Amino acid sequence: MKPFSFDYCRPESIEEAANILFEAGSEARILAGGQSLVPMLNMRLAKPAVLIDIMHIESLSKISDGAKEVVVGAGVRQASLEKWSGLSTKLPLLAVTMPWIGHVQTRSRGTVCGSVAHADPSAELPLSLLALDGSVTVRSKKNIRKIKAADFFIGMMATDLGDQEMIESVSFPVAITGAGYAFKEIARRHGDFAIVGCAAIVSKDATRLAISGVDDHPRVFSLPKIDTDQFDDALNDIAWDLNARSDTHASARYRRELVRRLGKQTLLEAYKCQN
Repeated sequence: MKPFSFDYCRPESIEEAANILFEAGSEARILAGGQSLVPMLNMRLAKPAVLIDIMHIESLSKISDGAKEVVVGAGVRQASLEKWSGLSTKLPLLAVTMPWIGHVQTRSRGTVCGSVAHADPSAELPLSLLALDGSVTVRSKKNIRKIKAADFFIGMMATDLGDQEMIESVSFPVAITGAGYAFKEIARRHGDFAIVGCAAIVSKDATRLAISGVDDHPRVFSLPKIDTDQFDDALNDIAWDLNARSDTHASARYRRELVRRLGKQTLLEAYKCQN
């Protein structure tokens, strides 16, 4: 199939993009890597009147390495972040997660912020952003706001992004000294969206476990200070707290069991990775 006709705009600045979006509102869509949007256009699941291509805005193609967080612009491709020299030291969770995202070919085109904006409940980047307690900076013509990941993802492929807002960047907090990070997922094939994905962060002050693929958006849980032999009870409570769903890939019961088993493996690996 072919998409419906639309006007194509290629702004040269973030301000110009925001102005176009302000005028078009809900009739516009932002185009970055296009790995999700282009198939939706071809299948006519998305029918924008205006397509705003932001991949020629130089300011959005940068990875900014700060003392407390790493800021990834909306034009940064997943492959660029995967190859970034500071990834393993500054963002160890993403270093072990990135190879699981799609395939080499899709990572070479898809953007980090595009995956966050698409908000698939099984996707790895929204899960990692939530696990790390990161944030999303969104811009409109009149305003800029920074939204915590826990408030940004609100439902099945639904976010707190307004019709006249676009993602400018996402911010990942840098690694905590001495903390352990781990990621695991189960999918039908490598590169497919996960049936269940788990990301764990274990430090001397806190233990966090984020889970994707079970509820209608990724969820994160803070575990109390417990011994590793108490994980089973804690994970059983988490499994029942999630609104598990059945589909053609797996039953709700199977997903809950994966939370128990995969969650435990991920937590134990994070414990072992502590420095």
